[in-house]
Amino acid sequence: MTGSIGSPGSPGSPGSPGSPGMTGGPRRQGAPAFGRRALLGAGLGTAAALTVVGSGPAHAAPRAAEASARRRGHAFLAAAMDAYPDHGDLRLTQSYTDQAGLFSTAFTYDNALAILAHLAVRTEDGRARAVALGDALIHAQEHDPAYDDGRLRQAYNVGPYVYYDGVPQPDGFVRADGTANVGTQFGFTGTAVGDMAWAGIALSALARRTGARRFLAAAVRIGQWIERTGRTDEPLGGYKFGVNGANEKLPFTSTEHNTDLVCLFGRLARLTGDRVWWERRARAEAFVKRMWEPSEGSSGGGFFYTGTNDGVTVNKSPIPEDTQTWTHLALDANRYSDRYSRSLDWAAAELAVLDHAERRNSTVPAGQSYEGVTFSSASLLANEDAPIAEFQPKPNRNGVWFEGTAHLALALRDRGARGDESRARRLLASLERAQDHLGTAQTVGGRPLPARSGIVSASSPLDTGFGFGYYPYRHTGATAWYLMAAVRANPLRA
Repeated sequence: MTGSIGSPGSPGSPGSPGSPGMTGGPRRQGAPAFGRRALLGAGLGTAAALTVVGSGPAHAAPRAAEASARRRGHAFLAAAMDAYPDHGDLRLTQSYTDQAGLFSTAFTYDNALAILAHLAVRTEDGRARAVALGDALIHAQEHDPAYDDGRLRQAYNVGPYVYYDGVPQPDGFVRADGTANVGTQFGFTGTAVGDMAWAGIALSALARRTGARRFLAAAVRIGQWIERTGRTDEPLGGYKFGVNGANEKLPFTSTEHNTDLVCLFGRLARLTGDRVWWERRARAEAFVKRMWEPSEGSSGGGFFYTGTNDGVTVNKSPIPEDTQTWTHLALDANRYSDRYSRSLDWAAAELAVLDHAERRNSTVPAGQSYEGVTFSSASLLANEDAPIAEFQPKPNRNGVWFEGTAHLALALRDRGARGDESRARRLLASLERAQDHLGTAQTVGGRPLPARSGIVSASSPLDTGFGFGYYPYRHTGATAWYLMAAVRANPLRA
């Protein structure tokens, strides 16, 4: 989730675990430094019903509250998708609220999650929105301003705004010449294997749900681009990070990316019947398994390292949260649950945080508290006396990363070991309180959001340890993961 692949020459985060985050795009003094999953947080929800243990009047209030939380999350996703009605029906979902400073940026990763969350709702509106977003990704793939090789960019603009230097960006997602409106102002022009994999996962889900061949064809093109661009024969193997905005290959190999590919390649194998995808899946899976550290810590569980900088040496620090939870969601539970799913226990214990107003640099209102997990082992050691980045606030070591907290809740529910459901419910309750109380009075496309809709990316400013931070802005990705956790929809199961 880190790694700078946007503007030419911007360095990547070594061995970073996932999507490309901070980029070196131009900005004036006072403008924030931005990244895909790097700056903000927001929310999304679903209207699908969640089954609650028990029955009768005593459970009516919890059921109603949970359903309301999901409806409001879904309302946020709808508002973020419909923020620019004068710019056409072909559109993507704005990733963060306007207050984050990313204007109308729509990250490919976040839109893939939005598709999966809309499908998890299992309503006609959800299906229609998922199809519309899938068609927008296909348009971006087929109408890139520079390439015709199946790639998608890190992010796109979906509505007009005036940049910090005073230069207007007048277009919607589709420019006047028909090309996709790539996010050049912030340098979001590179292509990461992880982002591509998530887009392919979403498109393959649409192919399975709708039977429409265009979605499978687009997912196959994504898989082929990853094979051509990312495959490596270095000692640790796997698939490398992707390319930056200058189309230069990046040297890192990410555990998170290869975890995503376990799902994508497995789905392509099943949907196409072509056995070559099984071989590619095995390559990605082998890399992930090489990142396993079986040594038990205080949690009693092993964990996965983030990846490698050079294809030879494992990068052992920082240790991120998502490589612990996504691996469980993607790997075959029958084969791996007794061993590798111990990483969930490691994440739940070693990355646990509790944020409240008395914590240093906390932005949580008085009287509120939030529990969950932070981004990485380095987040717990952040320098609370220095800003996270230029023009950014100081971090709170106990800031809750709500996207990761939703990952963990879903993974615990998926594993279903003793005590997992109760732990997951506590995390979901924290996410729902955040939707109720954090990120108030924020807007998308200049329009007020529905009341108490969308989940912020972090309870307080937090330093990821990978060169960027998360902040209390409502976020499509965090909300989408909450919705999937609420309805037990595992997006990484092939």
